[in-house]
Amino acid sequence: MRAAIPTPTEEPLPFPGTFESDSPSPPGLSLREDAVARFDALLHELNPDALRVDPPRVRNLCVWLASLPPDAAKDALDRRLCRMEELRAMLDDADWDADDATRARLRMLFGYIDHDDDLIPDHEPLIGKLDDVLLIELAWPAFVAEAEDYRDFCAYRDEAHPIGDGSAQRGAWIRDRLAEIALWRHHLRVNDSRYASDSARPRELFHIL
Repeated sequence: MRAAIPTPTEEPLPFPGTFESDSPSPPGLSLREDAVARFDALLHELNPDALRVDPPRVRNLCVWLASLPPDAAKDALDRRLCRMEELRAMLDDADWDADDATRARLRMLFGYIDHDDDLIPDHEPLIGKLDDVLLIELAWPAFVAEAEDYRDFCAYRDEAHPIGDGSAQRGAWIRDRLAEIALWRHHLRVNDSRYASDSARPRELFHIL
């Protein structure tokens, strides 16, 4: 079951406070208050409703990641970074018409992800990408609707091969999806209806004693 707040994967990161540990911080983790504050400010420009980020929560998340088997830790990072690449593809796709505000937020997100020396420097083993992943996770609700629409549009474009420019292709996608929804609703109505009521059933022609 998905979380009430949309997340990039089916399993949300344990943030905040669902993972507590007395284990020491992973090597290489040094969190400056001003860097955390800048990270939190950027996050809330992307998603004003996001949870607040503070050093203890980030530290707990790093401890959690370090506690995983290496393959599981890499998978937790890679699955979220893959969603980032989907957003990048969406922004670069000339056939998609994301609005200016969404494009601006995406560029802010990419600007952070593409910068090596951020909250946790990217060169740090294992945890170096965790702040990037955390930003993707907590900002995701601001992009999820657009990302899911774009994913469906790409699937439609690959299957149906609509003709014309981006506007024409999007128009065909919307028309065909609306037609599918209308057909689905029709089938529901048919399945829920009864062509003959109980009172309309024919009486038995013969009664055997």
